[in-house]
Amino acid sequence: MPNPTAAMLVIGDEILSGRTRDANMHHLAGELTRVGIDLSEVRVVHDDEAAIIAAVRALSAGHDVVVTSGGIGPTHDDITAEAVACAFGRPIGVREDARAILAAHYDARGQELNDARLRMARIPEGATLIDNPISAAPGFTIENVHVMAGVPSIFQAMVASVLPTLTGGAPLLSQSYEIRRGEGDIAAPLSDLAARYPDLSIGSYPFIRDGCHGANIVIRGADGARVDAAMTELAGMFPA
Repeated sequence: MPNPTAAMLVIGDEILSGRTRDANMHHLAGELTRVGIDLSEVRVVHDDEAAIIAAVRALSAGHDVVVTSGGIGPTHDDITAEAVACAFGRPIGVREDARAILAAHYDARGQELNDARLRMARIPEGATLIDNPISAAPGFTIENVHVMAGVPSIFQAMVASVLPTLTGGAPLLSQSYEIRRGEGDIAAPLSDLAARYPDLSIGSYPFIRDGCHGANIVIRGADGARVDAAMTELAGMFPA
């Protein structure tokens, strides 16, 4: 049985403008791989409600798990919560349990829970809160969509909270082998190897180092014995 699939939706003008480098996709991919969920699609959209709604609907329909990052903060351009609520036809408003979490957090710091901060307590009807041990403001889960913050430390904490609730498959194992020859020289035998191991993913990642063309060949699969066998064949084809 194939592993469940996941998609990620990255939301924010700051990502698309190049002002902020996204680190969350790398973290999510590693964590999902560890639990046997295949991250098979990533989209990046700007802070536009219609674009977010369309992406959420498409990704939710096409994958078992969807994770969003960004756009659930206190400012006017944080519109993810409303957009996700609209995508599922749910009303949204300040929810008492989310308000209580924020109130306790800001009271402990002698700060006011003002209208801007209260925006972070807006939760779609029927959603489940995602814990945020870093800055308190919760994310939420609605159907198969998990809505998380964009700040990497908070995103990582939310991923850790959600992962135990997901049903995974077989974790992918991987091995890498460096070949110091150009891809044009290794393409045909590599293709033959891939044909003999259709259950594995065999990728070629070229490099140029010290004027020498080469490639790192990465073999991935759920069956460790099969990965070992393919790697042994590869090493025999191209001795170090």
